[in-house]
Amino acid sequence: MKKIALITAVALALPLAAVAQNATATKPAAAKAEAKKTPPKRQVTRKAAKAVEEVTPIADDTNIVLTEADLAVAQRVSTGKAQCELGADVTVTPDEKKPGFFTVTTKGLKYRMHPVESRTGAIRLEDPRAGAMWLQLGNKSMLMNQKAGLRIADECQTAAQVAFADEMKKNPPKALFEGADAAKK
Repeated sequence: MKKIALITAVALALPLAAVAQNATATKPAAAKAEAKKTPPKRQVTRKAAKAVEEVTPIADDTNIVLTEADLAVAQRVSTGKAQCELGADVTVTPDEKKPGFFTVTTKGLKYRMHPVESRTGAIRLEDPRAGAMWLQLGNKSMLMNQKAGLRIADECQTAAQVAFADEMKKNPPKALFEGADAAKK
């Protein structure tokens, strides 16, 4: 809500600044001299607006109520710093005030996420407001922005996921149809 209010305020201020500049053009010479003493108001650039959005804290209030199944998923979330490909990293921190909620941060981005049950059994955290999703498998994780259609971080691994991936290499799981041929004979 704070972001929307900030963006609305900036959007409303820009036309008013233009009107104020036009009004100064019609003032008498004495008023013009006085106006020169005060620095003109600058328009907010996209870069500045983006910087403000990046440092705006994520709202603590949410209308999402977690089910028992969601809380069970939350207990399986791997927390801490995960190293990703291309030198990136993602940090997943549990919210101490609201069990089941997590703060996921990377490269100046910050998301407030909650668990969502998945049909595949993968651990899935979502921030519906930002359109972000953290998908955690046994051996790796990824952070995606579904609204923008981007993978923000891929091939992320915590220490536990690295150990799981090593174990999978040593003892690969059986193929899905490996026992089917033996059953036919």
